[in-house]
Amino acid sequence: MKAEGTTVNEILTNLPEDRIEPFNKLHDVIVQNLPKGFEAAISYGGLGYVVPHTIYPAGYHCKPIEPLPFAGIA
Repeated sequence: MKAEGTTVNEILTNLPEDRIEPFNKLHDVIVQNLPKGFEAAISYGGLGYVVPHTIYPAGYHCKPIEPLPFAGIA
């Protein structure tokens, strides 16, 4: 089942019941260890971690309006 949502919080709360706790624990560890200024966001339709335009104004090379993707989990 694909997690659906348009915000990070919606994705973290709309997971299958058996995945909510491990997915949220993984997310927390990632957020605690992201480089300064990086942030959780919707990326490729799922939960991702990005380099925001405030740090890297050029954005993603294929779609500069989007922040530069750094990592993602599904």
